[in-house]
Amino acid sequence: MASSSSSSTMGEKKMLTLKSGDNEEFYLEESLVLQFDLIKTIVKEERVSIIPLPSIKSKMVVKIIEYLKKHTELTASNKEDFKNFEKEFVNVALEELLDITVAVNYLKINGLLEFCCQAVADRIKDKSVEAVQKIFKFESGFTPKEVTEFKREIPWAFEGDLDDTKN
Repeated sequence: MASSSSSSTMGEKKMLTLKSGDNEEFYLEESLVLQFDLIKTIVKEERVSIIPLPSIKSKMVVKIIEYLKKHTELTASNKEDFKNFEKEFVNVALEELLDITVAVNYLKINGLLEFCCQAVADRIKDKSVEAVQKIFKFESGFTPKEVTEFKREIPWAFEGDLDDTKN
């Protein structure tokens, strides 16, 4: 999949190169790459054939390309196979799912972004406030006294699964 070539045509298919943040290059058909709204804009406005993706690691590029290829292959022929593929696609560690979601957001692949966001929402659905804070790595800005007051006023927000490692 990796290649050092840039834009060319093979028969009727124009090829583009994506360069990940860790400097791996992916030589792909333009029709596949143009599913990324960000790249569509870059190609149209700047007329480049090597597209740098400095904030996306090659592992995420591979996952996204895999998804888009399967989407193209399976949605036309077998929707059930594609639904099964989607379930497996998001059946990864939560941190990896978050990385994929951030990459898809950067690339502006709206359908896949919605799917990934829903998968993240499903993962945090019955988590406690503390678990969600831990998952997204942010600290509460509230004092211990304020947290105690919140727990008294809205106890349901502090109920739920404390284990943030479950898929």
